[in-house]
Amino acid sequence: MRTKIKELRKENKLSQEDLALAVGTTRQTIISIESEKYIASLPLAYKISKYFNRAIEDVFYLDDQL
Repeated sequence: MRTKIKELRKENKLSQEDLALAVGTTRQTIISIESEKYIASLPLAYKISKYFNRAIEDVFYLDDQL
């Protein structure tokens, strides 16, 4: 699963730590999601999407949805 988290963070001038604190997770989790080593749980994906005011499918997508 791919994400647009890194791009959204940079657009909003947020660090990984800032985002992690805002959505109640760790910086390491954000790093792992961005590097595609970890797939976010549905509740976490929802929190991240809601934080950026985007639909989940606008932030998280499968490779074949490009």
